Amino acid sequence: MKVTIEPVTRVEGHGKVTIYLDENNKVKQSRLHIVEFRGFERFVQGRPYWEAPVLVQRLCGICPVSHHLAAAKAIDVIVGAGTGDGLTPTGEKMRRLMHYGQFFQSHVLHFFHLASPDLLFGIDGAPEIRNIIGVAKQHKDLAVMGVMMRKFGQEIIKVTAGKKIHGTGAIPGGINKHLTHEERDYFLTGEHIQNIDQMIQWSLDALEFLKNYHRNNTDFIDNFASFPSSHLSLVRKDGALDLYHGVLRAVDTNGDRILDDVDYQNYTDYIVEGVKKWSYMKFPYLKHLGPEKGWYRVGPLARLNVCDFIPTPLAQKEFEEFRAYTKGKPNNMTMHYHWARLIETLHAAEMIKELLSDPDLYKGELVIKGQKKSEGVGLIEAPRGTLFHHYRINENDQITMANLIVSTTNNNDPMNMAVNEAAKSLMTDQPTITEGMMNGVEVAIRAYDPCLSCATHALGQMPLKITLKDNNNEILDIKST
Repeated sequence: MKVTIEPVTRVEGHGKVTIYLDENNKVKQSRLHIVEFRGFERFVQGRPYWEAPVLVQRLCGICPVSHHLAAAKAIDVIVGAGTGDGLTPTGEKMRRLMHYGQFFQSHVLHFFHLASPDLLFGIDGAPEIRNIIGVAKQHKDLAVMGVMMRKFGQEIIKVTAGKKIHGTGAIPGGINKHLTHEERDYFLTGEHIQNIDQMIQWSLDALEFLKNYHRNNTDFIDNFASFPSSHLSLVRKDGALDLYHGVLRAVDTNGDRILDDVDYQNYTDYIVEGVKKWSYMKFPYLKHLGPEKGWYRVGPLARLNVCDFIPTPLAQKEFEEFRAYTKGKPNNMTMHYHWARLIETLHAAEMIKELLSDPDLYKGELVIKGQKKSEGVGLIEAPRGTLFHHYRINENDQITMANLIVSTTNNNDPMNMAVNEAAKSLMTDQPTITEGMMNGVEVAIRAYDPCLSCATHALGQMPLKITLKDNNNEILDIKST
């Protein structure tokens, strides 16, 4: 028997889920299929290297800043500007401000618009209210908070990148503008927009909302679609959470290091991209552990499992509570992605406030260059997880090779496992499909905040059709929207 869910909803991009049942109607196998092919690794070949940071962000309308900065960091290496910490103070800090604005708006978008309907109305809540419109009608304060917080993050992106979506701020070797004092005051005073202190308070309020929900729904939040795993992310050289630059670290499910602070320029020595015939998305794993044991999770949950501390006071306090919940061991609870995501939202707000008061943003050299190289790797922690950009150029400054491992690709194996765990807990021996069953599987995927295509949504209708068949291929039930 086969159950198909297509498309998966309230995520960025398009995918489907196939669940196979045995003769006793027990889940035998579950798969998340990515049904789009983008081809950007080929599109950029032949283009001059300095176009990469602008071209590749067209992969996505939700996280363009992440691709913009990862590509810029790779091109920095090619123009001889170093690896992340080699820019001028102005260049690096303006990029960081852009990056934290992206984190803030992206995490807020996911939690309030995509994830909160499942928490507020339940997995099996009526689909006509289980969406952001339902949230706005029945939980106005939360909806307003989400909209205004996202607006703030987008405005930070606008003043650093030039536009809210697909900006041009990061250029090879640095940045193309300073921040003005008028732009700073816009965020500090709140004359025309809620100020940064309000953003910090709302971040704390969102965390309190989630923790209260957790206390009242402990079994669901702790156990739904959970499983042991390894975790990978960048960390600062002293072990701190760093979303812009650092070294690669991975820990196993017990917290033991399986990748010990390595230089990401050499990532191909440690990470292999596997392929499977039923998905366009690759399956990365740590080379020395192999495909069966070497897969890992990335993103907010992984970052808080891998780092030693968070270098902002309010987020550090929340981090200590987060780590204490599992007695210092890695947290393998899938729904705790939301908890980790909101802690990072608070951290991003704190960093934005710190950077807005930094004098280097308003003066100083914008660009630095050195001896040109033919190859460069850029890594960054995107909201959804570790993002790899790798480019090679020829003597005519044309890109000859591009390799991108996007955050959701790194989470491919664990998302498939989460789907399988969710299906096992939700599927019954009744030959019917329920709305709660379908959405429950999607909830497991949604926890990862995946960008399934790393591209903007397709235009037009994307109908959902579910067909349930028995072992003889006879149709037992069909539902469509």
